[in-house]
Amino acid sequence: MEREYTNRKYLDALKKKIVVFDGAMGTSLQKQNLTVEQFGGEKTFGCNDYLVISYPLAVEKVHRSYLEAGVDVIETCTFRSNRLTLGEYGLADQVTKINLAAARLARRLADEYATADQPRFVAGSMGPSGKLPSMNDPELSNITFDELVDLFREQASALIAGGVDLLLIETSQDILEVKAAILGIEAAFAETGKRLPVQAQVTLDTTGRMLLGTDITAVLSILDGMPIDVIGLNCSTGPDFMREPVRYLGENSPIPVSCIPNAGLPLNVDGQAVYPLEPEPFAETLFEFAAKNGINVVGGCCGTTPAHMKALVEKVSKLKPVNRQVEEIPQLASAIHTQPMLQEPRPFFIAERLNTQGSRNFKKMVLDNDFDAILTLAQQQVENGAHGLDLCVALTERADEAETMRRLIKTIAPVINLPLVIDTTEIEVLETALKTAPGRCLINSTHLEGGREKADRIFSLARKYNAAVIVLTIDEKGMARTAERKLEVAKRIYDIAVNEHGLAPQDLVFDDLTFTLATGSDEFLNSAVETLNGIRLIKESLPGVLTSLGVSNISFGLAPNARGIINSIMLHHAVQAGLDMAIVNPAAITPYADISAEEKELAEDLIFNRRADALPRLIEHFQAAIPGEVRKSAQEEELRQLTPDARLRWKIIHRYKEGLESDIDMLLEESALGSTRSDRAVQILNRVLLPAMKEVGDKFGSGELILPFVLQSAEVMKKSVSYLENFLERKEGVSKGKLVLATVYGDVHDIGKNLVKTILSNNGYTVIDLGKQVPAETIISKAIEEKADAIGLSALLVSTSKQMPLIVNELKRRGLEIPVLIGGAAINQRFGRRILRTEDGSIYDPGVYYCKDAFEGLATMDALAQEETRAEIKSRIVKESEFEFSMNQGKGDDGKTLRRSAIRPAEKIPQVPSWGARVVRSMPLEIVFEHLAKNELFRLSWGAKNTHGEEWEKLSREFEIRLAAMRKQAIEERWLNPQGVYGYWPAQSDGDDLIIFDPSSVDQGSRKELTRFHFPRQSSGEFLCLADYFASVDSGIMDVVAFQVVTVGQKATDRFDQLQAASDYTEAYFTHGLAVQTAEAAAEYLHRHIRRELGLAEGQGKRYSWGYPAIPDLVDHRRVFDLLPAEKELGMSLTAAFQLVPEQSTAAIVLHHPEAKYYNTGETRVEQLMK
Repeated sequence: MEREYTNRKYLDALKKKIVVFDGAMGTSLQKQNLTVEQFGGEKTFGCNDYLVISYPLAVEKVHRSYLEAGVDVIETCTFRSNRLTLGEYGLADQVTKINLAAARLARRLADEYATADQPRFVAGSMGPSGKLPSMNDPELSNITFDELVDLFREQASALIAGGVDLLLIETSQDILEVKAAILGIEAAFAETGKRLPVQAQVTLDTTGRMLLGTDITAVLSILDGMPIDVIGLNCSTGPDFMREPVRYLGENSPIPVSCIPNAGLPLNVDGQAVYPLEPEPFAETLFEFAAKNGINVVGGCCGTTPAHMKALVEKVSKLKPVNRQVEEIPQLASAIHTQPMLQEPRPFFIAERLNTQGSRNFKKMVLDNDFDAILTLAQQQVENGAHGLDLCVALTERADEAETMRRLIKTIAPVINLPLVIDTTEIEVLETALKTAPGRCLINSTHLEGGREKADRIFSLARKYNAAVIVLTIDEKGMARTAERKLEVAKRIYDIAVNEHGLAPQDLVFDDLTFTLATGSDEFLNSAVETLNGIRLIKESLPGVLTSLGVSNISFGLAPNARGIINSIMLHHAVQAGLDMAIVNPAAITPYADISAEEKELAEDLIFNRRADALPRLIEHFQAAIPGEVRKSAQEEELRQLTPDARLRWKIIHRYKEGLESDIDMLLEESALGSTRSDRAVQILNRVLLPAMKEVGDKFGSGELILPFVLQSAEVMKKSVSYLENFLERKEGVSKGKLVLATVYGDVHDIGKNLVKTILSNNGYTVIDLGKQVPAETIISKAIEEKADAIGLSALLVSTSKQMPLIVNELKRRGLEIPVLIGGAAINQRFGRRILRTEDGSIYDPGVYYCKDAFEGLATMDALAQEETRAEIKSRIVKESEFEFSMNQGKGDDGKTLRRSAIRPAEKIPQVPSWGARVVRSMPLEIVFEHLAKNELFRLSWGAKNTHGEEWEKLSREFEIRLAAMRKQAIEERWLNPQGVYGYWPAQSDGDDLIIFDPSSVDQGSRKELTRFHFPRQSSGEFLCLADYFASVDSGIMDVVAFQVVTVGQKATDRFDQLQAASDYTEAYFTHGLAVQTAEAAAEYLHRHIRRELGLAEGQGKRYSWGYPAIPDLVDHRRVFDLLPAEKELGMSLTAAFQLVPEQSTAAIVLHHPEAKYYNTGETRVEQLMK
């Protein structure tokens, strides 16, 4: 039905242009530094809305600034001017006075700036009440729906009286409160005799949900049918996080769409919210929304300024609104998500277990007030595949149906992601349910049996609360039995609902009813056929309507096993006839194709009335029937055909954990493998498990498998070995050898070491894992104590790698004969060749073996275990070492001082906001994730570096799915917590040094040195050194430098350690990789903030981290920590080797010089290591 407006000028403007709202009121008021007196005293200090009474000039100044920027709409300063929120300041009795004053002030200014070419409009701002009525909380929900309606009626009436052009519901966090606000506005229209446009805006977080979990699909489904004229989003996030909701609204909303975001997500810098998005990128994104997504209304919320709005007006001024044409799809919604009423494949299943009239179990729960058990039952319906929940709590034993329904909805609506079907015959109960349910409900049901009075009341409620209705083909003559009578009744009900009450055809769901076939009565023999034909006729004759059926009625009175089959087959044929929805337990439905031909024939004979003896034949069959065998999947059948050893091998290679124990049990019974079970266990290990894992290693080496898959295979191997150990005798020779393994002292990185442990222990070796940061003496002593066959050393960094030659030299000094295996990102084969020669120039005879990965470590251990191969690899590494030293003979330092580079001083030194350190206590994780370098994450941290072509495309898709799930989990569980410290200091260069000065001393005209950093210089080429990018001490110019430290927190490390301890190596690997890359993303996020504060151009402001070529010395971390409070504020620390703890952290220096670039100092990795 068309609404009639007393003022529709705003709606007319929407047809002509992209309408621009103003920006933040609070941000602009804060900049005025208003006094207690201007706020009207201590009692009302901080109440922006009261300024329209106490100091209206402040609000007028803000309005004028936006009108001069060219906006079309200004909002009244009444965001918190309802009875509840004003009550916090003792102003609950001044709602009308404040709203009237605010509206009249805005009206006067809008009229002053209006022209014939650009009328200016006033939006009456109505913010949330502060309550969350959808919840079941004693404090947050202690208000009734009717009380909320009246609260918003009061505010809306005053705004209308003050002359606003539209009413704006904004920053809504609870969708049920939005419904109350809309109905409150409707009451105000009735009270004032005026109707204005209504614009309803919700606020979504970075996951795309309202505070209580409602997503944008549900928002549109719930609000679309209510009397609003514009739907949209505001506040909460910057425009980037609104992209997907904006796209959805643009494609699916039949009414105009608004988007009024913040100036980005704020950073918490020293306790202040800093909004990072500048005017140009803000305006550019909203222009894109209007141009690409058909958004009709744009504007700014928190953090936006007149400069933002001016840029926005200029951007969108030439755009024309799109002609919005969308296909409206019938939908219901839970409090969380929408649910299409037309499911593919059909039907929409309405679960019937939460019905006191049909379930004795549920009835007992209701009588016992056992709402916890009810919630569990509801969750079971979700798991069983239901699309909606039928709720009926009518009891003859009690007269509190309305209150019971309210309590039931309060219990399940916030947590069950299914729309509710309100099943009651009482109008009072129905309206209570519609006032309590946040989502879009389906009413079950109405008809014309007692005339149309009750049906009219139900259709009126459906229209008011935007609900759909199941209507039964019953009139004053009773239940329609033939298809033609069913259609006749349906047409009459359709006319009342659509043409008189204004419901849409898709709001109607016709149930043409069916009767039980269990009686054998002649009058019902053809009832199923009439039901199916009735469905066809209604769908053909009434386009747009839906159909439903209480399927289980057809089998009422039959045995349970017969009912399941008849219900399933009736459902199949009803869907073929056009059925859209079915009230049935989906768990009890068997797919038509899975039903035997015999049972299909028996059931269809009864349903289609094909045989006179159909009913007794069916009863006889099901009385004798037994449950059928569950079909095996194709893969299970294929595996079953393999021999036990082949099957076990396949499972390890293909990462399949099921049934390992039974396969091993079968092999243990094969006498060919040995005379005892212990002998057979050894053979299974040596002939099946170890070769299978070797094949996994070969596939990894050839690039067929990536590391996560290897870890999954390792988990299968571990499970197999753990079971097999029950049958192994503990005797000499079972273990292939013993390795003492450690990450060297000062190094906190151990994921590579952990992989070595997993691979070697699953391949028959005993691994003594000493962990990370292990001193040399502990490693050597443990190797002696355990009589180790080898020592394994891991290191990630250049600085910590220097522990390796120390250990080799100490082993040589003590005369120990223990081979040393080395590995890690910091080292290479040349390094291994160099440290094989000890300090006295002699070779360490047992050998030092560089292993590039865990599988090379396994191959090396295997070679060392055999006398002939041991001699061979020792001979090889000695020859390689001799060659390495011969290549470096004659090379040395020429003793010359390296000359300075040709870098010229920067022409402009940026101005800093303030000197010293700042704390960023939290960074929005969702935004940080936007800075993830996915290529590095997938290829380096998640092991896909050698994957290409189709395999890479397939793997990257899988990784995208995994990343989405891990991001969601990290946001919900907060195990990644990006935070940081950064700051600015005056600085000058002195040769290869950078001197950091005390800011206060510089301000006083002196230069007190705080610390200095020494940077290496290139020995050739451009002779670059980081110090060259700063003004020198001789220049007389004081330069500026920035430092930053970020971390994702200790929880990430704890999570990794827990997964490792639980032998969940795969998940631990992915967790570690994501944490490392998130730390890098957080560093980039903070780096961009620094560049923005310094006003640097795009591409200017390079960030350098210690441990990389230009600044390799980690000892500088101590100097950075002396400047920035990373230890106090972030809980970080440094190891003895100056590594950052937690591991997933970074520290960097930021250079503003426009010519700064990344480079290395000309040293090889080996030269750095051997210093």
